[in-house]
Amino acid sequence: MSITHVLLDIEGTTCPVSFVSEVLFPYARASLEPYLEAHQGNVDIAKLMRDVEVAWREDSHPEAKGLLQQQDAASTLSVQALSAYLRQLIGRDIKLTPLKDLQGRIWRSGYASGELIAPLFTDVPRALRRWRDDGFTLAVYSSGSVPAQQLLYGHCHEGDLTGLFTHWFDTKTGPKQAEESYLTIATEMQTTPANVLFISDSLQELEAADIAGMKTLFSDREGNPAREAGRFAKISDYSSLNPRDGF
Repeated sequence: MSITHVLLDIEGTTCPVSFVSEVLFPYARASLEPYLEAHQGNVDIAKLMRDVEVAWREDSHPEAKGLLQQQDAASTLSVQALSAYLRQLIGRDIKLTPLKDLQGRIWRSGYASGELIAPLFTDVPRALRRWRDDGFTLAVYSSGSVPAQQLLYGHCHEGDLTGLFTHWFDTKTGPKQAEESYLTIATEMQTTPANVLFISDSLQELEAADIAGMKTLFSDREGNPAREAGRFAKISDYSSLNPRDGF
């Protein structure tokens, strides 16, 4: 069988890790309180705030309990208090669903205003266009939500690249370290794993995709925290990569 589909991770693969860790997350963190203040009258935002409050009151982590004890537990928690708890969750790397939702909304606002522009690696846009023109089906699989993925590719230095992709997958499909996730992705793309090339900077993800039967490449990009490819072939530039070639 030959490669017909290219499945791409984002962070450390097509976009620098630093954009997520040093730009997106700090931007959301700094914007939480003013965003909630400005939009608390919105029905959807009000519901998210209630969901955050429920999660906080049920959170058994010592830091969460300590922060809650500083509040009037009998009253509705203020925007300032909820923002402090959400910032604490970010610091603890807790991916609470309403927090991810709020982050996505804040990033959407930042992209729309032009404050946020995704810095894809310089070789990526041309490679994506070349692969699409050569008949490959392009797809994304990232731990970031599908809307966040589309915002990133829709607001990069090369303009809107979302139209180059046919499929979008996030952790709703399944854990990125699980073989079953890659089997599900192949099925949803109406192909077999052997027809898919998956590129990622995570050895655990590559192991799972390999077990599922996909072809794999390790993304070795400047600035990535882990650059040891293990048993996998590695790539650091897509300029001359033809996914149909052996590697």
